[in-house]
Amino acid sequence: MELIDRLFAPLFQSGQIADVVIAVMVIEALALAAWRLRTGRGPGLFPVATNLLAGVALLIALRLALMGTHWLPIALALLGAFVFHLADLRARWPT
Repeated sequence: MELIDRLFAPLFQSGQIADVVIAVMVIEALALAAWRLRTGRGPGLFPVATNLLAGVALLIALRLALMGTHWLPIALALLGAFVFHLADLRARWPT
């Protein structure tokens, strides 16, 4: 348990855990885009982008909060997440 503590505690204390998750999300986005462009199948690029960008904005807000940042940048990141969330909903809404 001490090894896990030494490995992960600094990631959470510094907020860098958000960077790790964002990096995984970028890899996911690239893989989905490549799959879509190669096969023409899978989710559309716009819904994937809006969904992942909403998540990235939430992770940025988390990172800022873990770093003890002033509330305004955190609120702006949350607003960005909301805007991307609305765009995602609009992209999925049946016409």
